[in-house]
Amino acid sequence: MRHARRRVVRRVTRLAAVGGLLLGGTMVTHAVASEPGTPDAVPFSTASPADMDAAGPGADLVQRLGTSRTAGSWVGEDGRTVVAVTDEEAAAEVRAAGAEPKRVRHSMDDFDSATRTLSSVPRVPGTAWMKDYRSNQVVVRGDSTVSADDWSSLTEVADGIGDFVRMERVEGTFTTRLAGGLPVLSTAGRCSAGFNVTDGRREFILTAGHCGPQGSVWFSDDGGRRKVGATVGGSFPGDDYSLIAYDGGKAGENAGVVAVGGGKGVRITGVADPTVGQRIFRSGSTSGLRDGEVTALDVTVNYPEGTVGGLIESDVCAEPGDSGGPMFSEGIALGVTSGGSGDCRSGGITYFQPVTKALADLGLKLIVAPEADGTSPSPEPSQAQGAAAPDSATPGASTPVRGILPDPSTLVSRLADPRNVGPGLLVMGGSLVALVASRWIRAEQDRKAYRRQYSATWG
Repeated sequence: MRHARRRVVRRVTRLAAVGGLLLGGTMVTHAVASEPGTPDAVPFSTASPADMDAAGPGADLVQRLGTSRTAGSWVGEDGRTVVAVTDEEAAAEVRAAGAEPKRVRHSMDDFDSATRTLSSVPRVPGTAWMKDYRSNQVVVRGDSTVSADDWSSLTEVADGIGDFVRMERVEGTFTTRLAGGLPVLSTAGRCSAGFNVTDGRREFILTAGHCGPQGSVWFSDDGGRRKVGATVGGSFPGDDYSLIAYDGGKAGENAGVVAVGGGKGVRITGVADPTVGQRIFRSGSTSGLRDGEVTALDVTVNYPEGTVGGLIESDVCAEPGDSGGPMFSEGIALGVTSGGSGDCRSGGITYFQPVTKALADLGLKLIVAPEADGTSPSPEPSQAQGAAAPDSATPGASTPVRGILPDPSTLVSRLADPRNVGPGLLVMGGSLVALVASRWIRAEQDRKAYRRQYSATWG
């Protein structure tokens, strides 16, 4: 009876092992067959400068009505576009266009005059100024490094401009975020890769200009073994963007995807300028994916290293090492991280270099991800962003991250991912071990039975 049970166990084990080999082989075949191939031609954004300047219906109305009759636009809490206007005739045009007007005292011309005056005085590191469309004020900020004397001098300048200039002290310091996007490292420090761009022949990483001067060599590991490329151009101060030319000239697989952590990414399908009040997302190699709201456009920041103008301001947090990382919404590229104050524990302010400005200055195009069916996406920027409530926006379509920079997932998670060949190989290996073990056990049992029978014949 015991021998019969052993035979049953051995047969079941052998059958399970053979079944495991067949199953593992099927899993490996399926994983190899479903592995995405590299497209022959990488699609890129063909948005014209006129398209890139458009940031929804509010920007169109402001441009049409003029700077003397308007003072900016933003997305309201209900998702409606709000336009600040200085007269009733302009308000009627805004209503006719389906947006909501708000009557204000000061126009964009007043704002521009105020910021020109502020820019003409001696530069004070640790200060910044912005046009606050919603309060119809110009806000001057000073961080903890600004002395009492410098702050008093700036206050006198602001008083001379008018009562629509508001002085505001902030905690922390305005610094560039040099130590998302995935990390890139050089002797200058650690930054985050932003978006992939192309001139039609070569491909580059668009990142922050303060990350390193021309000629800086970048790696994807802190041991300096996996070279990414070298900085070949950019602008800082004044602007805050630079280009890292890929070593080999190509970005690799999934060039139109930005990493958001955990081996996942977001497909980038276009480029545009943001709107005040718009919900945005930022990814960085230090703090990962974070979200916030655009609070101002065309902001000037006096970093210790120099002054940068035309920046996007947001209440999203960032930390050292996040510099250069991508800022986006609904899959639309908007900016790369420049600097700010605070951190992701206490909150803060973060500034971004607009992608549209960098692309226009460099004469490059943004590499975008193909649609699910392999076709190129529409080159038009998303116009729905300005019409959606701020809390209804999403980063964009999710996709796994693979490419020239290292995948942040661990070896264990890769082996466990059913889309990889790892699980199939593990099943096949386990089945082979079980099959060999069952054969060895049977042979060993046969030898023992033979020895018992042979010994019995000798009495």
